[in-house]
Amino acid sequence: MNKKMQAKQFKVVDFQDYLAEQLKNPSFKKDYERFGKQLEIAYQILQLRKKKGLSQSDLAQRIGTQQSDVARMEAGQQNFTTNTLQKIAEAFGYNLKIEFVK
Repeated sequence: MNKKMQAKQFKVVDFQDYLAEQLKNPSFKKDYERFGKQLEIAYQILQLRKKKGLSQSDLAQRIGTQQSDVARMEAGQQNFTTNTLQKIAEAFGYNLKIEFVK
């Protein structure tokens, strides 16, 4: 392997390990606790949409919104109301369950 190829090799990092390390930083932890759940929900929506074989436009039509709104949801750039989450759950044939845990 030549030097150029060696320089381009990247170390594969497990996301959970990376996250655990980053959460040791108080500033990062504060931001993650504030926005992390929103990003987790966004990721779940993206994964469910792909699993069901739907386009963003398809999902938007099912929940009565526009494709650009779905794109913002999946990017974690939109707050979710319980009404919106309920519509999304129904579009995927799921029940919505929200819990407070300690």
